[in-house]
Amino acid sequence: MDQTGAPPNLHQVNSPDQFRDLLSKDLTRVSLINFWAPWAEPCQQMNQVVAELAKKYQQLLVLEVEAEEQPDITESFDIEAVPSFIVLRGHTLLTRISGADAQTLTSAIATHLHVSPSGPPPVAAPPEETQEELEARMRKLMGQSKVVLFMKGDPSKPRCGFSSRAVALLERENVKFTHFDILSDEKIRQGLKKHNNWPTFPQFTVDGEFIGGLDVVTEMVENGEFADVVGAA
Repeated sequence: MDQTGAPPNLHQVNSPDQFRDLLSKDLTRVSLINFWAPWAEPCQQMNQVVAELAKKYQQLLVLEVEAEEQPDITESFDIEAVPSFIVLRGHTLLTRISGADAQTLTSAIATHLHVSPSGPPPVAAPPEETQEELEARMRKLMGQSKVVLFMKGDPSKPRCGFSSRAVALLERENVKFTHFDILSDEKIRQGLKKHNNWPTFPQFTVDGEFIGGLDVVTEMVENGEFADVVGAA
């Protein structure tokens, strides 16, 4: 990415060490991490948006990460598609945005910097969710139908190979199911890992109870146990 004339707060990341050093210089500073790839046209458009944000907000630290060239950084943030954006304060996650959504990105940066963006004002952030409220919301999602698949993306457009295989498995077994895109809600994503004591996705629930990840359910299908569990789903 050509950074000729780039503002001093915009950096092209060349190594994990450089990335960590830049983030650690000021743990109160808001940072925008732009995961991009040169072959993706939406990234070219959003790179321009990011450059303008860097120029407009000199207090913002902007880090450009070419996703495929920096796999350690990309994997540490569970980036599955580009463009994707992570907003941090220090090392604390504030916002995760996937796709070429310039308006959402612009509003998010303005909100976290506590300034007024040009154009329509951003929607006010909801009150902080308590742990009890999060637990209740997770239980509600897990029980929204007999079989629920917590995946990356949606059944028509999975955003990782494991989620694609999970959808194919359920469709092959003629199992009716609903889904939840864990990339759309970071609290649910992290909360389910702890709630179900399972660190990865996809995750399968039946009758509101967690039954396993893809490997476990694949084995259940092969030995006939899954058909017994889902019944007439």
